[in-house]
This record gives sequence, structure tokens and C-alpha cells, in this order.
Amino acid sequence: MANRISDAEWRGDLKTGNGTIKLGSGAFEGQYSYNSRFAEGVGTNPEELIAAAHAGCFSMALAAALSEAGHAPAKIHTIAKVQFGPVQGGFAISRIDLTTEASVPGIDAAAFEKTAEGAKQNCPVSKALKAVEITLGARLV
Repeated sequence: MANRISDAEWRGDLKTGNGTIKLGSGAFEGQYSYNSRFAEGVGTNPEELIAAAHAGCFSMALAAALSEAGHAPAKIHTIAKVQFGPVQGGFAISRIDLTTEASVPGIDAAAFEKTAEGAKQNCPVSKALKAVEITLGARLV
């Protein structure tokens, strides 16, 4: 079983402080702040990183499912939109919208959409985030 680690360090209070997030692999290190999370400030935020993880995981799960069905994809492009905002008692992620487009030789739209829905259900990140509504729009190109 693979173990993955990342770390974050925060300095200061919530509104004027700032921090850094580092992936254990060294592939990414970035700054984050109150403004990058709750406004449009420079840097990343936890929700953006969740979106990247979900888009990547779903794309790989879809590639695996399509390949197992005999339809290896030429290309899959997925966008994950994490909706984050105020709720009673604080802030929360309320929904994740996945939108994917794929070039898959030899498959019809109905079979593609069914396979994409299965990939959404079986993607490990989707499973980890199942407390949140996850929608999917899937289109062959």
C-alpha cells in the first residue's frame, strides 16, 4: 500500500498570516493565505488542491475503465470545480462538479457516459469525498 504525504505550515493569524504547502514528492510547493482561499489573492488553497487531485484521479480511473472495456482513450481532459463557501457554523465544500471530455476511438456516447459514471463512483478520491455531492458531465470529442 502506498502512503503519500504533504505538509503545510502557517505563520500568523488567520487574516494576515500566510503559509506554504509542499507535496512530499517535491513536485509542488506553493504559498497560500486568507486572500488566496477566501478571495482572489496570489497562491493556492486547499480546495484548489482537492480539485487537482480529483481531476487527476478521475481521469486515471476513466482511462483504466475504458481500457478494460477495450477502448483505450487517446485523450481525457477533466476539470474539477470545488464549490466552497459559508455555511451555518463556518465554511464547507458543498459540491464538486467534474466535467470531462475524451477522445476514445470505437465507443458510442451512451457507453462512454456509463463508463464515466462508473469511474466517478470508483475513483479513490471520489470515494474519499463521498460526503459531498459530486456531479459529472461527460462528453466525447
